[in-house]
This record gives sequence, structure tokens and C-alpha cells, in this order.
Amino acid sequence: MSNITSKNLEIVNQAIDDLWEEELLFLKSIGSFESTLGNEKETQIFIKKHLDDMNLTTTLFSPDPKRLSAYENYGKPEWDYEDRPVLVGEWKSDGEKLGKSLILQGHIDVVSAEPKQLWEEDPFIPTIIDNKMYGRGILDMKGGVAAAIYAVKALQKANIKLGADLQIQTVIEEECTGNGALALLDKGFVADGALIPEPTELRGIHSQLGVMWLRVKVKGSGAHVERAEMAQNAINKSTILIQALEDYRKHINAQPKHPDFTHHSHPLNVNVGVGYGGDWPSSVPNEYTFEARVGFYPGTDPSDVQEEVKQWFLKASEQDDWLKENPPEITFFGFHAPGYTISKDSELFNRIALAHKKTTNEEMESLAFTATTDLRAFGEFGIPATCYGPSGANMHAPNEYIDLDSLKTVTKTIAAFILDWCKENN
Repeated sequence: MSNITSKNLEIVNQAIDDLWEEELLFLKSIGSFESTLGNEKETQIFIKKHLDDMNLTTTLFSPDPKRLSAYENYGKPEWDYEDRPVLVGEWKSDGEKLGKSLILQGHIDVVSAEPKQLWEEDPFIPTIIDNKMYGRGILDMKGGVAAAIYAVKALQKANIKLGADLQIQTVIEEECTGNGALALLDKGFVADGALIPEPTELRGIHSQLGVMWLRVKVKGSGAHVERAEMAQNAINKSTILIQALEDYRKHINAQPKHPDFTHHSHPLNVNVGVGYGGDWPSSVPNEYTFEARVGFYPGTDPSDVQEEVKQWFLKASEQDDWLKENPPEITFFGFHAPGYTISKDSELFNRIALAHKKTTNEEMESLAFTATTDLRAFGEFGIPATCYGPSGANMHAPNEYIDLDSLKTVTKTIAAFILDWCKENN
């Protein structure tokens, strides 16, 4: 049975309304930090001070990749972790344990806002227009972080005493490895359940794809352009392999679909996101490198996908005389992320759905997500988890924004869920 009483909801929801302008200011503040890969520390320090002011017990430390490398969800980094901390704030229950412990987790790393000239407003000066807040990372997912923190702050303002421990975790590298989430779990910051308020348009994620990253270096034979007919242009040769990757995308989407994704016309996305090589218009380039992302279904071993993709490239290389004798160099880095599923009949999923209905008076829809989130790290630790968060548009694109009505709804839903999951000590 639900522990959410109308009286509790009224008090807490009024506290959320009273704190609303403060929540928006907090979101603008964390949105002003350009917390791209390697630049996360200032954001974490700012949030830590906020959690300290809430009298949470905070812990801040940088991940140790050697400790994490044995985990299934570990992503191989090509960078270090010095001064790149993860953060947790703990709200310990004082009385008898009546409910279940909970982690509210969100990532504060954001992708690049380049090219910034395509933005109508400065991506790191968050701006509200027509009840939407614009800025890089505002939707993905600093808005969810703000919702989690202010749901807890509203409970405190309403003098609620929880019947179980609660943690607020803010992590790095959700966008590239997931090692930030692993670092906190590895250190023992675990719980009976977890919620990540990723931007799901008020839906609960019950399934998500696996993701891997790869790099392909193509060799050429350089020369002055005057002798181009006697050279081998690495950029031109790379187009053969990029086309092969496009053919691979069509191939995997033509195969029988995972049951969670049968409704989706094109669940497995393959994307070439980075390319670089050559240094002079009148020189035939010796090398060209491109980096790509490949999605795959839950239940698939990422290592199997790596081998399949590698063989696909080598087979394509056999069709070209130069590439046959000079095959590409294929390496894997970053995401080595298996898929994740949670039963829609699980207690945690149903409790989120109940909180959503209490807040909106509507049934919560479920979502099979065609990307990855940190949910899989919780799965590896046996912690039931799902994502439920706000709506907006243009993630990873210019003019990203969050719908502020949905943000308030998520804040209230999270608070209702906490009351139900953790229970209340009178």
C-alpha cells in the first residue's frame, strides 16, 4: 500500500512551489558551468556547497580507473581523473528503518556546445523564454539534478523525517564511459533502489540499448597534389569504410528485434561523430581517423559486437586493393556499455508510476530507450533502478531547452516517490 497521504503531498508540494524560483536559480547556476569532459570540478564544488547547506553528509573524490577496470560496465578512458570528482550527499535516517534506502543520481557532464554560433542564446548563460530554459546540458541532465535536489529540499522544508537513508549522487562521464557512476557504487554508496531523472518526457525507462565507441585509423600514401594520381588519399579511402558502417547499420536493423524494441522502426543507431586528418589542401593526406558509436540490444555482450564490427570493416577492406594490403587500425575506447532492463512489474517501477499518477492524475507511460544511461551500473550492483524525468528538446544539439512545467512535475513526482519508497518517520 502507498505511504503517500494527501496531507503529506499538500505540504511538500506547497514547499516545492515556495522553492520554485530558488530551484530555477540553482538550475541557471549549474547550467552556467561549461562542465564538458575534464571540466567538471567547479560544478561539483558548487553542488557540494549546496548539499552542505542542506546538512547532508558530503563525500567528494576522483575515480580510480584501476579499481573500476574489472567491472562489466567499465569504459576505457583515454584521459586521467585528476581533479574530476564524483559527489554524494547522504541524508541519514535518525529513527527506525521503516522504508527502503534510495539513491537519486544525475550526471553533471555535458557535451560540447559547438558550433556556438548556431545557438540563438549563449549556451552557458541559461535563458528563460516562453517557460522554457535554454542552455547546454539544461535538459541533459542538469534539470533532473535540480529536480532531485529540490525534491529533497522541499521534504526538509516540510519537516519530513524519512524512514530510510537517502543519497543524492552527482557523477561525471555518463556521456562517455559511465565510470563516475561505478566509482560511487564501488566505494559502497549503494541502496535498495535508485532513480535517475534523465529527460524521459515523464516516462519510466524499462529497457535501454547497449553502446560502444570505436576509432578507425585509415592509412594513405601522401604526396604533393601534383602527383595525386600516384598517391593514395586516406580521406577518400575512409569513405569506403564509412559506407561499410552505414551498411552495417542497415544490416543490424534488418535482423529480428529485441522484444522491448519491436515497436521501434529503427532502434539501433550507428553514428560517425568525429573525423580528422590531413593538414593542407594541396597535400594528399597520409592518415584519416574517424570515431563512431554503435548501439546493440540488451543481453548482447559488447565484446561480441566489437568483434563483429571489426570483421565487418576487414571484409569491406578486402574489396579495395589498397585497403586490402593496408587494413585500417581499429581500436575501442569509451563506452563498453551493455544494455539494461527492469521489469515493469517490479516494485520500484510501480512505485515511480504511482508517484507520477499522484502528481499528474495520469498513468505513467514506459519507455524502451535507444541510447544508454547510468542505469546499467546499478544493474551490475543488483540495485533496481529506472529513469524518470522532464521533457524538452534539442539534446546534444543547438538551442537545447527544458520545459519548466515538466521540471516542476518531476520535482513533485520525485518527492512523492521518496515518501512512498523511504516512508516517513513520525
